[in-house]
Amino acid sequence: MAGTVRVGSPSLVRLIFLSLLLSLLGISYSYVTHRMELHGLSRSQNGNYLTTAELWLNQTLDHFSPYDGRQFSQRYYEFLDYFQMPDGPIFLKICGESACNGIVNDYIGVLAKKFGAAVVSIEHRYYGKSLPFTSLTTENLKYLSSKQALFDLAAFRQFYQDTINSKFNKSTGENPWFVFGISYSGALSAWFRLKFPHLTCGSLASSAVVQAVYEFPEFDRQIGDSAGPDCKAALQEVTQLVEQQLALKGKELKAQFGAPELDIDGDFLYFLADAAVTAFQYGNPEKVCSPLVEAKKAGEDLVDVYAKYVNDYFLGTFGEKAQIYDQKYLKKTALTEDRGGRLWWFQVCTEVAYFQVAPSNDSIRSSRVDTRYHLDLCKNVFGNVIYPDVDATNLYYGGTKIAGSKIIFTNGSQDPWRHASKQTSSPDLPSYIISCSNCGHGTDMRGCPQAPLSIEGNEEKCSSPDSVHKVRQQIIEHIDLWLSECHDSGRSFM
Repeated sequence: MAGTVRVGSPSLVRLIFLSLLLSLLGISYSYVTHRMELHGLSRSQNGNYLTTAELWLNQTLDHFSPYDGRQFSQRYYEFLDYFQMPDGPIFLKICGESACNGIVNDYIGVLAKKFGAAVVSIEHRYYGKSLPFTSLTTENLKYLSSKQALFDLAAFRQFYQDTINSKFNKSTGENPWFVFGISYSGALSAWFRLKFPHLTCGSLASSAVVQAVYEFPEFDRQIGDSAGPDCKAALQEVTQLVEQQLALKGKELKAQFGAPELDIDGDFLYFLADAAVTAFQYGNPEKVCSPLVEAKKAGEDLVDVYAKYVNDYFLGTFGEKAQIYDQKYLKKTALTEDRGGRLWWFQVCTEVAYFQVAPSNDSIRSSRVDTRYHLDLCKNVFGNVIYPDVDATNLYYGGTKIAGSKIIFTNGSQDPWRHASKQTSSPDLPSYIISCSNCGHGTDMRGCPQAPLSIEGNEEKCSSPDSVHKVRQQIIEHIDLWLSECHDSGRSFM
């Protein structure tokens, strides 16, 4: 297919030139959608990585075809400072739905030092610089899926084990591997252990969204619970006022919130809902609640106060962009701009949905953000052939009834995504809820707040540091046990 990147091909030369040009222009591919994950995080790290040195491997484009030999260049990283050569464990940190610009200096560095582990991390296909095609048409996106990504991980695991064997002259045996991920990559971590148990001793699935969800009103209900009655009432009043003002002065209102390009009202209302979500999901509830509650008590204009929060924090400190909510923008297929939003929406619209709809009553977000809004977005952006087959996804992986073993599930009490994760515990699949007022997405690995990122995942800023510490001790005990069982068996799996 035209546009596929091969090592040494003219397409690759053109892509390298394009990447250099974009770097000079200061344009980034990085994106993190709060509908799913993270992604203001990469903008807030300020170079705080264990490593940013890029390495590359040739990856198979279609793992499910015995006839298609096409490949693309996939980016990865390694950090060996703590590695007990040559037989120490290898920690595979999975990158998710955004550019992967290095190995972030969060709690995995602490764990690597404790266990004498090498840390490796591979960028998810299509995101960042791991680009199979030079345009992102719907046809070209057909190889973007969690299933293909899992085989990427398996192929990389074998490739890197061979690299270690060659580098340290290891003639027999394999290193014990352990896999880590947060959010969507947390789901990939759980699914990797489920589908490839012979390739890893176990996995940590932090805030892992293993349950594909067609309609997800629990997401909004959790925001209400996390906000508390006063803040929830203020947010609901903001939504009501915005809906009233949209009909009277829509353009002026959107400009007030720094989002004049959002012509579709549903896009704008989703943008406003996500702005509130960000505060709770990433451990900064006071950023939105404190000014709103005070303003409501003082009888001030709540729309003005919320607009200030959106501009100062959501678009400012957090670094989000209103354009990633714009369906006109999401339809663009060129690689000359940040395309992560289109890529993640494709996965949403084909595999997992997670449609964050307003509950039937007592909702915070607008009732206009409903299932029809999401389905219309999918069709508008990708065409009529696209539909999220969540039943097939849950049948393939098991959803919250996942039947794997040696997978640790962790979730923050304030994180709305925990309702798509596994929250029941069993001996083979331990699950932990970290409870505190600012414990959100990936708290066990990132500490508090989760964004802007606390380097080395500092737990002391959590409202209940002991809650985080206790779960981390459980994580260490599981890793220690499962690595030792791998070692005792003489192989890297159980």
